[in-house]
Amino acid sequence: MSNGLARAAVRFRPASFVGSFVALLLGAAVLAGCGALLQTGILAKADPVRYAHAPVVVAADPYTSLTVNRGSENEQTIYAPLPERGRVDTALAVRIAARPGVASAVPDASFPVQQQAAKQQSRSLTGGNIAAAGSLVAGRAPAAREVVLDRQAAGQAGVKTGDRIRLTAPGGTGTYTVSGLAAPSPLGTQAWFAAPTADRLSGHPGKADAILVTPKPGTAADALAAQVEQAVGDKAQVLTGADRGGAEFPALAAGKTYLLGLGGSFGGIAAMTAVFVVMGTLALATNQRAREFALLRAIGATPKQIRRTIATEAMLLAPAAGLLGAIPGYALARWWFDELVERGAVPPQISLETGVLPVVAAVLISVLSALGAGRLAARKPSKLRPGLALGEAAVPSATLGKVRVGFGIGFCAGGAAMAAVASQLGGDAAAVTALGVVMCFLVGVALLGPIIAQLGTGFLSFPLKSGALGASGSLSADNTRANARRLASAITPIVMVIAFCGTLVFMQSSIREASARNVSEAVVADRVLTAGSGAGLPAETAGYAAALPGVESATGILRTGVVYESMQNLATAPALGVSGNPAALPKVLDLGLTSGSFGALAKNTVALDARFAENLGVRTGDRVPLRLGDGTKVTPKVVATYDRGLGVGLVLFPRADVVAHVTAPYDTQVLVAAKAGAEQGALAKDLQRFVPSAAVSDAAGYGVQADLAQELGAWANTVMAAVLGGFAAVAAVNTLVMTVLERRREVGLLRLSGTTRRQVRGMMRWEALLVAGTGLILGSAIAGITLLPIARGVTGSGPHIPMAVAVPLAVGTVLLTVVATAFPTRALLRVRPLEAGAGRQ
Repeated sequence: MSNGLARAAVRFRPASFVGSFVALLLGAAVLAGCGALLQTGILAKADPVRYAHAPVVVAADPYTSLTVNRGSENEQTIYAPLPERGRVDTALAVRIAARPGVASAVPDASFPVQQQAAKQQSRSLTGGNIAAAGSLVAGRAPAAREVVLDRQAAGQAGVKTGDRIRLTAPGGTGTYTVSGLAAPSPLGTQAWFAAPTADRLSGHPGKADAILVTPKPGTAADALAAQVEQAVGDKAQVLTGADRGGAEFPALAAGKTYLLGLGGSFGGIAAMTAVFVVMGTLALATNQRAREFALLRAIGATPKQIRRTIATEAMLLAPAAGLLGAIPGYALARWWFDELVERGAVPPQISLETGVLPVVAAVLISVLSALGAGRLAARKPSKLRPGLALGEAAVPSATLGKVRVGFGIGFCAGGAAMAAVASQLGGDAAAVTALGVVMCFLVGVALLGPIIAQLGTGFLSFPLKSGALGASGSLSADNTRANARRLASAITPIVMVIAFCGTLVFMQSSIREASARNVSEAVVADRVLTAGSGAGLPAETAGYAAALPGVESATGILRTGVVYESMQNLATAPALGVSGNPAALPKVLDLGLTSGSFGALAKNTVALDARFAENLGVRTGDRVPLRLGDGTKVTPKVVATYDRGLGVGLVLFPRADVVAHVTAPYDTQVLVAAKAGAEQGALAKDLQRFVPSAAVSDAAGYGVQADLAQELGAWANTVMAAVLGGFAAVAAVNTLVMTVLERRREVGLLRLSGTTRRQVRGMMRWEALLVAGTGLILGSAIAGITLLPIARGVTGSGPHIPMAVAVPLAVGTVLLTVVATAFPTRALLRVRPLEAGAGRQ
């Protein structure tokens, strides 16, 4: 009987299930999109190109790891991608070559090379060991002061075999004779050097990106790999097949981690949000059919049959909605993935995985959430007493159960407690609590919705009760007081929109504003040299600039990153390697010294941002455990702390300590301080003449570069806010339409009693404004409680809320609510009063 009733209800009354179907479809779309990104992060691989001819590749692990104890005898290993490329010792090649099945073991290192053409226009090439190159098409292999160019590079430079060309590499600048030409490479223009020269020019002598191993005739790839593993031991990874692409494209590790983090964390939040919305929508749809279920109880249907009927209805909707939601879900994933590739977060060698698992997961979560929502929604109608069912359904209870109230208060108290704890924590620890605080408050608001709606609308409707705004205002005040449960269903999604969007968008705006302020105050250099093209500025650029007349000091800025341990996890922080006299650093970079001295910055020392140091639990004079960009563990001594690290650099090293541990040891900028009385225009011309490859600007040039580093984080938060906020906004519209269409009988009775169409529309409009106002206040309060401790922990100041974003968000919420109420109201008013008043029995 139950299954038959459910099928008949869905078949003959589909309009009653439209709202639930829309909520399930949208939830499945978001889940499928996140699932596609997560699956891509798990399965992503890249086919080798440069290493394709070597069946076995030996390379460093692109991840660093940390083993933590998360309870009694429960060890867990945490991995984090390295900010820079890890390398292996070239000495391993000798041990590998000694194995019986190995024909050759060639150390390979690719490094950026800059070539200065006749018209002083810098061109970028990739340097490497000639032993890793393909066949030559002209000339011979290079000797010590010679180079082989691929035909494309030679054509662009306008040189041929026997010509001389001046090249700059991380290991120095020199003039080389072109000894031969190689075939064009699919990886771009190439410059090949003799093995000793390539080792020196790479900037990290004795280290290689990888060792390419080829077998002797008759040696299978598996046997070769086994021999290489015996030679290497635990000093490096031995890669075969598609895994070789990870050694050739080190950005693959960071891209996979980013996709896993984005798909996993955002997918989890989206899943909770989807379940939250679906359960609320199904509960509302069930409550709207209270008279129908009361009639079933009155004619003898058992509580079990009512529960099974409602659960079956939900189960009939969920699979279809989940499958249809996969179509827009994959479209969302495709757009998202393409944007990540374009912004450099994901390497272009990865392709989006669109398998069936995300769809299966989306359908499964939709089915489970629908089943759970159906079971919960069925509790009340199944408990109606048969003899009094119709009367109880006609007059909904105005009180909430003690268990529901208890849980609601508990979740709100939990959110407040988490926010209070976050206010005492450092930046990282505070930031991880953000969405937890939001979710606690949202669940509490949903559970206490009728009480909150009655209090909130009662306060906001005070002017309407006086009758000063006419009959429409008075009617809306009476309705909001009498129908708190109905309004709570409409208020909760609006609270969700404001809480999610406010927290994510304004958290990022707070960080960006504080970063921009720090950069503006910290960079006091008279002139900033920035690389016009290529990998950056050679190490000697700062020395050239410092030797010019009119220059007091010049400091090179090498950007890198460090990995550190925080809360039994691994995180990455931006770091700077500075050259020149560290005591002169404040002349170009005023970081707001709080303790110690920059003049003490020497070998095996470090300066830290003060809040970052507090987060790590260290102070001036302590040793701090860090991992450099390539994973090398160091414990430098903290010699200074400073205030303006956010947006500039949280960690400050001497350049010499980090230059061998970065992928491309080129400076990003050189900051120049002029001597007193020096003419700025003449200084700029001198700098441009002696460093023609650099762009010369004032201090604003540094600010632009610093802002680019935060683009990805800001964009990711904005997209997350847009997706979650958009989902919640559609849920709010869906709920508002359902609640308005439910009032057909009420509107009909008002019309029969003499209320005009204009008064009904006015009443609905005022109710919409009350709902929007209550939602805005609650959502803003949740966002504010969440943002305040996080902003103070990360930036040291309160949240920055730009009115250009806050006002449109508030206005958009009000318009959304009013429009979503107006259209179904007009539809109700088209029905003749007698028909509307009779209603559907």
